[in-house]
Amino acid sequence: MLNRKTLFCIVTGLFWFSLYAYIPQMTNYAKQMGASYKMIGMITSAYGFSQTILRIPLGIVSDALNRRKIFIISGLFVIIFSTLVVFVLPNAFTLLLARFLAGVAAATWINYTVMFSSYYESSQVSKAMGIINSTNKAGQFAAVLAGGFVSLYLGVRYLFLLSAIGAIAGFVLSLAIWEEREMSDKKPFSFSNVLLILKNKDILVVSVLATLSQLITYSTAFGFTPLVASSLGANNFQLSMVAIAFNFPQIAFAALSGILFVKRLGEKTTLMIGFCISTILCMLTPFTSSVSMLYVIQTISGIANAMTFPLLMGLAIQNVASDLRTTIMGFFQAMYGIGMIVGPILIGSVGDRFGLATGFIVTGMFGLIAMISIGVFGVNESRSISNYTSN
Repeated sequence: MLNRKTLFCIVTGLFWFSLYAYIPQMTNYAKQMGASYKMIGMITSAYGFSQTILRIPLGIVSDALNRRKIFIISGLFVIIFSTLVVFVLPNAFTLLLARFLAGVAAATWINYTVMFSSYYESSQVSKAMGIINSTNKAGQFAAVLAGGFVSLYLGVRYLFLLSAIGAIAGFVLSLAIWEEREMSDKKPFSFSNVLLILKNKDILVVSVLATLSQLITYSTAFGFTPLVASSLGANNFQLSMVAIAFNFPQIAFAALSGILFVKRLGEKTTLMIGFCISTILCMLTPFTSSVSMLYVIQTISGIANAMTFPLLMGLAIQNVASDLRTTIMGFFQAMYGIGMIVGPILIGSVGDRFGLATGFIVTGMFGLIAMISIGVFGVNESRSISNYTSN
């Protein structure tokens, strides 16, 4: 019988599998339907928009109820519906709706991260975040690999059916995941707790950095990089390989971020290096001369992303009282959802007017802002937001 951590990781992998099976081909599929760069940006950003508006309320409700599992189950059900909509009625507008609903489902990621961290001691939260993010990337890797074959032999439309199948499997297994029924004398959640978050410099800095990280990622790897690959002659299978090049190294490096890099380099240096690499490669991407070179750029970009994002997620809830963790994670994820909205729309709008290469360069500028922010404000090394209590 599977232990609770293994089962939870399998459900997590299936969750991300179902969300990402069609991502490598999505923007090119939308373009084939006649969508402009701006419309493609809207489709991509719809995923972040619904997450941003839902994550804080969802975190508050989850903390108030002291329940995570029901939200995980519900999220998987929404994925099933959203992917079947496009499979049955494939067009740019149903794709826009599906991405909005996918974002609704993805908002439950806060429950995954907080619930999995509850399986570990407070001092091991960064380790837990590394493991769960590694599982996240493993699910995405399996999705784009399987999706490459499905799209090659059956067509892009069947990727949405593949996603639905993954979500159904996750839904069934999620019914068996273990949730501790905490018995405590803690006070009911108060909206004053939200003010506590807003007043804390550490969570604000970490959240802004995560926002900039996601702005770059969803503008490029999960947004317009596939269009660059397509312009270089990549077929559907090669589009999946481009996504795999970004995701595969993160399976290992996401776990290493909170274990090896931080231990050797420290949190601030790890973040600075990761953002520096992401910034340079973002600006180089539209000038890539071959699909093979794009594989290399995506691989190194994936390593850079793994150095920063899991670490920021761990810092967000490190040493935080259990009854505030989902609310804080909800705030953190709502903040970085802004990057997922702004990035694709920005690069799409700039691309329509000035060309896609200019869009990538403008996006890269936000990486420079992140590095300046780290240099000026830093991160609260090894303490993060430990001054939070459950008042």
